[in-house]
Amino acid sequence: MDHYLKTLPCPCGRIHCVGVKDLFVGKGVIAELPGLIRKYGASRPFLLADSNTSTAGLAVCALLEEAEIPWSSYIFPQSTVEPDERSVGAAVMHFDPKCDLVIGIGSGVVNDIGKILSNLRGCPYIIVATAPSMDGYASATSSMSMDGLKVSLNSRCADGIIGDTDILKTAPDHMLQSGLGDMLAKFVSIAEWRIAHIVTGEYYCEQVAALIRSAVKKCVDNAAGLMRREEDALSAVFEGLVIGGIAMAYAGVSRPASGVEHYFSHVWDMRGLEFGTPVDLHGIQCAIGTRLAIRLYEAIKNLTPDPEAAATAVKAFDLPGWNDQLRAFLGKGAHTMIAQEEKDGKYDPEKHPARLTRILENWPQILKILEEELPSSEAFDRLLESVGLPKDPGYLGIDKETLCLTFRATRDIRDKYVLSRLAWDLGITDSLCQLL
Repeated sequence: MDHYLKTLPCPCGRIHCVGVKDLFVGKGVIAELPGLIRKYGASRPFLLADSNTSTAGLAVCALLEEAEIPWSSYIFPQSTVEPDERSVGAAVMHFDPKCDLVIGIGSGVVNDIGKILSNLRGCPYIIVATAPSMDGYASATSSMSMDGLKVSLNSRCADGIIGDTDILKTAPDHMLQSGLGDMLAKFVSIAEWRIAHIVTGEYYCEQVAALIRSAVKKCVDNAAGLMRREEDALSAVFEGLVIGGIAMAYAGVSRPASGVEHYFSHVWDMRGLEFGTPVDLHGIQCAIGTRLAIRLYEAIKNLTPDPEAAATAVKAFDLPGWNDQLRAFLGKGAHTMIAQEEKDGKYDPEKHPARLTRILENWPQILKILEEELPSSEAFDRLLESVGLPKDPGYLGIDKETLCLTFRATRDIRDKYVLSRLAWDLGITDSLCQLL
C-alpha cells in the first residue's frame, strides 16, 4: 500500500497527497514500532490508551523495553472514553512534557484524541490499531463532540499506522462488524458525491472514487471470513478503512467516505449525549443508516420529479418552526446547526430554483449514478446478515417518529449535499418519511 502514500498528480487537476509517512499491515508488523520511533527522531514516546487495550499495550511496552526506549503513559480509567472536551483535557493535562512523540494504542476515540494531542504538542504521531472498526486512522481530522454537536476538528494525520493482524483478530465481534459497516457506508458516500457534483458543482475526482470502490469490493468479497478472523478479511477491512482516510486526504474533504448514512449516526450520537438515548459503535450505526439510504434511494428511482410540487413545498417550508423542532429534538447541539444555516442559506427559497433546474436537467444521469453505485436493498440485507450486522433502527430503540426527525435533521449536520437535501429540493421529504 506504500504507493498510496506518495504525492500523485491527477487528471482532476489536483495533486493528491496524504500526511501518512509509514503504513504497516499484516501479521507481526508491530515489531516495526521501535524502528519508526527512531526514524522520527524521537527518544521518549507518550503512550495513550484506554482500559480495553491491555493486550496491545503490553506488546508495545515489551517492545519498548527490549529496545531500551523509555516512555510515559496515560490510560483513561473509564471503560468507555467519550470523544469530548473532558477526555481531550485529561490527555493534555497528563502529557509528559519530556516526551517527543505520541503513540495511540486503540481505535476510534483514542486515535482521535491522540491526533489532537500530537497536533497540540507539535510532535509525530503513531497509532497502533487494536480494531478494524472505523476509517479515521489516516485522516487529519478528529470526530468529536463539542458543545453537544458532532464536529470534525482539524488535528494531525498519523505519521505511522500499524495494523498488526495478530492484534486486530482479538477485537470483539462488534468492532469487526463496525469496521465493515463503516466501509459499506462508502456505497452511499460515492453516489452522493457524484450527485452533489451535478447539483451544486462540488469538486469530484473519479480516481479517488475508484480507489474507494476498489476497497469496498475487496471488503465485500472477503466479508464471509471476517467473523472467522481470517487474515485476508481482517486485512481487507483494515486496509479499506485506511484507504478511506487517505481518500479524504486526497480530496481535501470527507466526501469520499461519508454521506447521509454518517449523518444518521451523528444525529443519534447527539441525542445520546443530550438525552441519554441508546447509541452504538459508529460503524454499526452507519450500516443501519446505509440500509435506510439505499431503500430511500430505491424509492427515488421510481418517481418522476414534479417541479410544481417542489416549488410549493419550498414555499410552504417553515424555517422558524423547523428550528424549534430541531432544538427540541437535539437540544443544545441544535443551536450550532441553526447558526451555521444562517451562513449556508441552504433553505433560501431564492437559491432553490437553480438547484432544481440542475436536478431536472440531469435526472437521467442521477438515476444512472444510483444504479451504478448502490447495491439492491435485498443484496445489502444479505450482506449485513452474513456478518450479523443489525438492520433495523429499532435495534437502537428508535421509533418511526424519531427516525423521521433524524432524517430531516441530517440536512443540518454539515453544508453537504446529501439525500435529505435532495429530498427537500424535490419536495418529497414527507413522502420519504412515510417509507422509513
